[in-house]
Amino acid sequence: MLRIVFMGSPEFALPSLRALHALGGSQTRQEHLVGVITQPDRASGRGREVKPPPVKTLAFELGIPVMQPEKLRAPEALDGLRAWKPDLIVVAAFGQILKPDVLDLPRYGCLNVHASLLPRWRGAAPIQAAILHGDEETGVTIMKMDAGLDTGAMLAKRSLRIPPDGTAGSVTDALSHLGADLLIEILPRWLAGEITPEPQDESLSTYAPMLKKEEGRLDFTRDATELERQVRAFNPWPGAFMDFEGAALKIHRAHVAPLPPGDREAPRRGGTGERAPGTGQRLTLANQPAVRARSGVLVLDEVQPAGKKSMSGKSFLAGARNW
Repeated sequence: MLRIVFMGSPEFALPSLRALHALGGSQTRQEHLVGVITQPDRASGRGREVKPPPVKTLAFELGIPVMQPEKLRAPEALDGLRAWKPDLIVVAAFGQILKPDVLDLPRYGCLNVHASLLPRWRGAAPIQAAILHGDEETGVTIMKMDAGLDTGAMLAKRSLRIPPDGTAGSVTDALSHLGADLLIEILPRWLAGEITPEPQDESLSTYAPMLKKEEGRLDFTRDATELERQVRAFNPWPGAFMDFEGAALKIHRAHVAPLPPGDREAPRRGGTGERAPGTGQRLTLANQPAVRARSGVLVLDEVQPAGKKSMSGKSFLAGARNW
């Protein structure tokens, strides 16, 4: 009987956890998911209600034992992991870096389902980084973990085209299922010793650091195309926003449009009369709110004013007299 421990926390990890659990339910397979390690329950949302990570909720539904150490390197956490006697550890967005005493524990190593085409976009926010930088495709990589940050040798990759309207939320959902499928596909070959891991090319590596909420602020001295990617990359979190009437106006969806003909100020002495680019000047285009950027205009398709529900740009504009 092959004993597997799964480590993960957010929604991205759920398809992989379900897929591994299904292996143990097969009459012809010998894998058994003996335990799950996930992050502690955290306070979240406006009411700061303490909620369990999605992986914990699913593990309880599946009847799998769960540990939630604040730090996996803590002696009691390591003792609990060793008691499960894992032959293989599978990781998907766990949120903690594994130390050598964990990496060296299972005989088949620790496999990571990473949401990028490594070595591009190592780090905590690879999906957001791919959208933000205008990548045409992303994907998943199954790698054998080492002591570095997403630097381990690769077992398999599978790519996914990023749709023009793809958000971090929608791309994450697609990659979570793609990663689970690839994991289950290559697992028998890995256990049979039929896969030789391929080292990553360090010269091609890029890094995607953890996002901070303030990074969602839109800077209209940048091109509208960059801002539109930012809106998609930060949806659903940390969310893109701009200031309006002393409060944050969240931007959930937007598109780029050219500056309308004739959008000019009255001529100034010695000037052309054209407005300076990148001023964040608010406009109305086809009955929708829009903002001038350095190049082009960002049209706000769906917004959320402070303290209100999300609404269409047109609905917002109907009540925003000072726009």
